[in-house]
Amino acid sequence: MAKYSYEFKMKVVQEYLAGKGGFAFLSEKYNISSTRDLQKWVSAYNEFGSDGLMRKRKNQTYSFEFKLHVVELYLTTEVSYQDLAFSAAQKIA
Repeated sequence: MAKYSYEFKMKVVQEYLAGKGGFAFLSEKYNISSTRDLQKWVSAYNEFGSDGLMRKRKNQTYSFEFKLHVVELYLTTEVSYQDLAFSAAQKIA
């Protein structure tokens, strides 16, 4: 079970966006474990809308060949692993 429900996240994010408090104030008011959680929710909401607050329930699986290809790319290029992961995710989507 998710630690925070979609409805709860939406309520707190809407309060933040309405200017009813900052990250620290709202985190304390709603007993959110860290201000970083709230920052992530706001960022996800700003980037993806309400879908950004939904919990992703399906783990992605990758074939051995795909994993090997990504590792080989990492070892043979000067691309950072973050850029490589982003690029690989774009090819799968």
